[in-house]
Amino acid sequence: MDPIQRLINWLAWLMPAFLLAAIVLPSAVRILREYERGVVFRLGKLLRAKGPGLVLLIPIVDRMVRMDLRVVTIDVPKQEVMTRDNVPVTVDAVVYFRVVEPEAAVVKVENFLKATSLTAQRARPGGIG
Repeated sequence: MDPIQRLINWLAWLMPAFLLAAIVLPSAVRILREYERGVVFRLGKLLRAKGPGLVLLIPIVDRMVRMDLRVVTIDVPKQEVMTRDNVPVTVDAVVYFRVVEPEAAVVKVENFLKATSLTAQRARPGGIG
């Protein structure tokens, strides 16, 4: 067998491998920053939260949700509240919070940003509730 024929046979095996790697690798490799965590689901079941750095996923089987662990600010719209002695007061607020447990934020609440905002809007002056 001459060298040109061997090269053609070798390339015939190598090209599909490169094409497969070009399709699979971008969906299998994720890079998370220091302030992010990735909550990984395998076939819909919670696997675990993975930390910063390189995260390898099984394509089609694994799905990852990125969670930001930095402090988030939410502006609460102005509300007029009546005090105990019937004096109207206008309340304007800002809520600061951060996610401590990324798994719970993804699994236990559908939209944790909206839930936090609505909880802050219903709070009474002088205490929660």
